[in-house]
Amino acid sequence: MRIVATCLLVAMAAIYIATRQFEDLHPAVGFIRAFAEAAMVGGLADWFAVTALFRHPLGLPIPHTAIIPENKDRIADTMASFLQSNFLTPQVVARRMGAVNTAAAMGGFLADPRTGESRLRDGAAGLIADILESLDPEELGGIAKGAFRRQLEKIDLAPLLGQLIGAAIADGRHMAVIESVIRKAAETIEANEPLIKAMIHERANTILRWTGLDEKLANAVLDGIYKLLAETLVVTDHPLRRKIEEGLEALAHDLVHDSAMRDKVEHMKREVLANPAFARWLDGLWERGRARLLQLVRNPQGALGGQFGASLSELGLALQSDVALQRVVNRFARRTMVGVSTRYGAQIVRLVSETVKRWDARTVTDRIEGAVGRDLQFIRINGTLVGGLVGLALHALDMAF
Repeated sequence: MRIVATCLLVAMAAIYIATRQFEDLHPAVGFIRAFAEAAMVGGLADWFAVTALFRHPLGLPIPHTAIIPENKDRIADTMASFLQSNFLTPQVVARRMGAVNTAAAMGGFLADPRTGESRLRDGAAGLIADILESLDPEELGGIAKGAFRRQLEKIDLAPLLGQLIGAAIADGRHMAVIESVIRKAAETIEANEPLIKAMIHERANTILRWTGLDEKLANAVLDGIYKLLAETLVVTDHPLRRKIEEGLEALAHDLVHDSAMRDKVEHMKREVLANPAFARWLDGLWERGRARLLQLVRNPQGALGGQFGASLSELGLALQSDVALQRVVNRFARRTMVGVSTRYGAQIVRLVSETVKRWDARTVTDRIEGAVGRDLQFIRINGTLVGGLVGLALHALDMAF
């Protein structure tokens, strides 16, 4: 485009010289001369203006030329300020993220079967496997188990249990547990009838054993227990069932509000965590988890093609179709990006500014000229043609008056 603009300017100069020689041949030649003269002036003016942006015209140190190289640092600071003021403000990021369905995009990526064939996944899986195998299993396991134990120690278990029990009662999910406990109690008593009868016989006095009333007493006790459990299981408003519910409600309340109960639960949690059996269970959990993770990353095709892959696809479909889930994920993504722009916006724009400042003047000039130079050469072409039309109009007015 620079060659085209320059050739057009040279053509206008040649036409101007030629028409100066033959202006007396015909009045129309004057119009051509006027067009070429004004076009040449307009082309030269725009050539100077465009060239002055990037370098000194003809190498002459004319003031206010080579604007971009001379003001490189100021341009970098202005660019950074523009980015921060117009793109990295929390309001702009929130508005932009509000218009983006991040959850649906993630869902489309996870649900696409071609995702499982990507080299990126295979490479990442191999890298993770190499890292896991290169690290000392004992040291890594100690770090992982220590982190898990510290997280458990931080958990205030009593209020959590109380809230879980309260939520279960509010939703009616506790009834299934109560009924299961009642059935299990009946099965346990039935399986241990001989033991219960023997205990009653041992505690009965001689007269009861001599008259055989101890056997009747044992049978009566067992029948009464069976009847009580059966009625509790069948009758929804049975007093015993209500007592159990009241006990659970009181337990949920105490777990949340009673400091003595909370201290007792915390003491029990510490005892469990300090128990060697828990440490052995944690060791086994870590070994199984590490082996399973290595198996997954060493065979990413099989992992993603099997249950894990199906789970990813289901998650992707859910993200695409579940509006409520999309709302939650999009809200999280929006808040995350707003937080990033708030905390790190200044560092991001400073990176832009410092990068541009580190470039030498020639690099800045070449990159900016490469980005907009084509349009700037059109300015030269337009300036040449518009200048010619203005000269033509002025010549016509001069001839008319």
